[in-house]
Amino acid sequence: MMNIPDSAHPRVVIIGGGFGGLSLARKLKGKNFQVVLLDKHNYHNFQPLMYQVATGGLEAGSIAYPIRKVVQDHKETFFRMAVVEKVDTENKKVVTNIGTIYYHYLVIATGSTNNFFGNKEIEKHSMVMKTIPEALNIRSLLIENLELALQTNDEAAQRELMNFVIVGAGPTGVELAGALAELKKAVLPKDYPDLDIANRMQINLVQGVDRVLDAMSVKSSRAAEKYLKDLGVKIHTNVRVTNYDGKVIETATDLQFHSQAVIWSAGVKGAAVNGVETALDKASRIRVNSFNEVEGIKDVFAIGDVAAMYGDKYKFGHPMMAQPAIQQGELLAENLERIQNKMALKAFTYNDKGSMATIGRNKAVVDLPKFHFNGVFAWFVWMFVHLLSLIGFKNKALVFWSWVYNYFVFDRESRVIIRPFRMYKKNSMAQD
Repeated sequence: MMNIPDSAHPRVVIIGGGFGGLSLARKLKGKNFQVVLLDKHNYHNFQPLMYQVATGGLEAGSIAYPIRKVVQDHKETFFRMAVVEKVDTENKKVVTNIGTIYYHYLVIATGSTNNFFGNKEIEKHSMVMKTIPEALNIRSLLIENLELALQTNDEAAQRELMNFVIVGAGPTGVELAGALAELKKAVLPKDYPDLDIANRMQINLVQGVDRVLDAMSVKSSRAAEKYLKDLGVKIHTNVRVTNYDGKVIETATDLQFHSQAVIWSAGVKGAAVNGVETALDKASRIRVNSFNEVEGIKDVFAIGDVAAMYGDKYKFGHPMMAQPAIQQGELLAENLERIQNKMALKAFTYNDKGSMATIGRNKAVVDLPKFHFNGVFAWFVWMFVHLLSLIGFKNKALVFWSWVYNYFVFDRESRVIIRPFRMYKKNSMAQD
């Protein structure tokens, strides 16, 4: 059971404890609302640094923060760890695996999930990185493949185990490729002196369009491509992956990759909940108006990645990043008060603060609204912004110390197999 007490205040149910959901919950503190926050995990994870967990640069705990600690001093806020099964918008209730809860206002902030464009084989055999357990699975697979490569003298088998293919060259793919390349260069040869890491380990980055970081400026894209090539990453543009059976990647061209380590970052879609199908667009995002009200459904709102707010500048909705979610959450808190006070609502206007990506030590690209830059200064800006954005002083300190240590020692301490991925896969255990 939910065991949520009755309240004289209207109840706002928020589904999702990501950037948008927490932003809204924080802004509703001390307001005349009862807030019920639902999430399947009891922590908020800082997704922009997930790739560093996957490559041994950070421990998982340093990018996770307990949701209860965020809202522990909010007297009218209640958190429940629950999986939402469906929403019944006609009867204004949310059905979960731990019970049903009624709402006055519902906010869907469930973020995004991986998009395999209907290809079940790729979905079955490739790795993804949307959650911390998935990042740990990638880390385990990376190390397990190297351990398995030691157990065979078959050069073809070794190359297959040591060929890491990343499909999709957005920020996630580019940052992951850069981190793997630095591992290959500075760390793994010392760990595995009896493996020919330099020649047999390959990092292939596959992109379906004509450049990496295609959502960023051409200048940043070109700089990122140069940095990656300097690190030894093989970049394949205008190559569309059509299938992967666990060992061989097929493409729309004659190009093939033999690999037992494929990481899929080629597409995302909205992680919508059941019950709002009438408002979904082709990318499974929920269509909303300029006030984040869900199209055709009263008293239901959507914010962040899962929300598709179309406009002249954003014909496909706002970018699926943290800032739109945070800003929408903050404004929605104000608009909920306005609804209660029968005041006109404020339309959302996105304040684009720019985008950035890091490719490795001293290498990053930054796009600001009016200018673009890259290199060492961009790298320091990237680190500063991400440190400030982390929740909790302890997490900030842990990440800062890890970065300083890794920078001067050229090492990644978290090269441990906590949860063997191959064993999980064999036993068909849940990976998220």
